[in-house]
Amino acid sequence: MEQRISLVTLGVTDLPRARAFYERLGWRGQEVEETVFFQAGGLAVVLWARDKLAADAGIADSGADNGNTGDGFGGVSLAQNVRSREEVDAVLAEASAAGAAVTRPARETFYGGYAGCFTDPDGHVWEIAWNPGFPLAADGTITVPDFGRA
Repeated sequence: MEQRISLVTLGVTDLPRARAFYERLGWRGQEVEETVFFQAGGLAVVLWARDKLAADAGIADSGADNGNTGDGFGGVSLAQNVRSREEVDAVLAEASAAGAAVTRPARETFYGGYAGCFTDPDGHVWEIAWNPGFPLAADGTITVPDFGRA
């Protein structure tokens, strides 16, 4: 597994409120399919409904007010985009062999890609994804596409 992060997804309880907050900080994002994408250097910060993020990762969400007990879903998912479907399978196998729990085996995604998820020993969620809409640069960075273009 390459040592890099492509996306950080924040599970939010109120998407318009969360987007307005980040825009007040000076960030500019694009919303597509109830998801807001912000370019943040060579990676993206994404806002998505907390319950949808947990379900997509294949784990239960005990709610945003569960405190910092280390139990349940923390509301954040890290993602690493890779260059092929085969690489998704290889990274998930590598993570499993290292002690990760695969919470969602790799499968086709609604956006035309292929992805799976695992949690590390402390329960942090990682998504490993091949996404043809987010091509990787040679150094592994991504650029959020212009969703307004056809």
